[in-house]
Amino acid sequence: MEHISQLTAEIRDKAAYPDILVISRLFLPKEAVIGEYIYNRCLQDPERVIVLAASCSGDKVFDEGQQFPVYRWSYPRYWHSGCVGNILKPFLNIVCSFVLAIKLYFRYHYRYIEWGHGYDFPSLLLLSYFLPIRFFIYLHGNDFLCTLHNPVLRSLFKLTLKRAEGIVCNSSYTRDYLRTALRINTPTHVINPIIRPEKFGNNVANPSSLDDLRVRVRQTYNIPESAIVILSIGRLVKHKGFDRVIDNIPLLLTFGVDVHYIICGQGPSESELKSLVHRLRVDKFVHFAGYVPEPELAGYYAACDIFAMLTLLDTKPNNMEGFGVVYLEASYFGKPVIAPRLGGVLDTVQHEENGILVNPNSGYEVFQAFNRLCKDQQLREQLGRKGKELAKRRTLHRSLYKSEAKNAIL
Repeated sequence: MEHISQLTAEIRDKAAYPDILVISRLFLPKEAVIGEYIYNRCLQDPERVIVLAASCSGDKVFDEGQQFPVYRWSYPRYWHSGCVGNILKPFLNIVCSFVLAIKLYFRYHYRYIEWGHGYDFPSLLLLSYFLPIRFFIYLHGNDFLCTLHNPVLRSLFKLTLKRAEGIVCNSSYTRDYLRTALRINTPTHVINPIIRPEKFGNNVANPSSLDDLRVRVRQTYNIPESAIVILSIGRLVKHKGFDRVIDNIPLLLTFGVDVHYIICGQGPSESELKSLVHRLRVDKFVHFAGYVPEPELAGYYAACDIFAMLTLLDTKPNNMEGFGVVYLEASYFGKPVIAPRLGGVLDTVQHEENGILVNPNSGYEVFQAFNRLCKDQQLREQLGRKGKELAKRRTLHRSLYKSEAKNAIL
């Protein structure tokens, strides 16, 4: 990691100097969906990008191994916990990203800023007036919802988007929601998240290693090799719909399906879900794995036969499921998906191609999807193969600069 105090150090010799400053307070090695998205973007053009991000545990070793320079701002130690830190962090993010972006400009003379999310956007708005640069802003869902309910922030956010060279949304649903809410004419691009195999460890490309992981996970929960395993991964909150999957376990068992259900995640609904499992008397068939680190998730994807998340539309004003990356991960591992017919899921799951889309509020429809997939191995394999193909599709962020390339040719 290059600390900001080292700005006088020499720039590495390259054929082309970096000209894109990527700014995000969420960045690896901290596990975060947005951080993973931004990191994957940087890997596409390592010779063009400089990264400015907030510090996190393990960042020094991680940053030293990257192909692009990474700069960090730090938080005081006593801010890492408690309400004081939570209140002051957004202010520090705005100030540090603004000041350090200006310092980095005098070193690199970059031409573009790619702002990694809607958080802390006032800094970006100020930078657009202080520096002779153009900028793109990425939006994921929850990161801009909080601004829409405050008249002042809403006006400033709308001004920021109007000044942008372009807006990058993680899904069609996020794009459509934004257009409806703010009605702006700035060019808007949909670039879905992609899967980086290294996230799951070094063995995911080796079929025999995945088979070993599959066996190991099943043995951990005493699941027979012949049983059908349903998997869900996510924060244990009510709108994620874990209870709707649990409700189907006793029905499937009644219909003669040897089925087990593994839930990976933690959250406030855990005790409620465990109580439901106990009431339905399916304790032997529903397994709570708790928090599972990303490198270990490969074993769980390998162990399952069906991936299911029956997420509902959350009624909370500051929560939106912009893109369900777990559906994409399941497809990458060749698993058929059962998912709700709503939101950002529609960018990932195509009905009868790599999964089955259902109305999560229709008990009959949900059960029919589970019963069908549990009993039809050929269908599971067909949907899984197509899912692998779809998971490999990607739109590169360099497509944002197509007009620049055309002008260079002319």
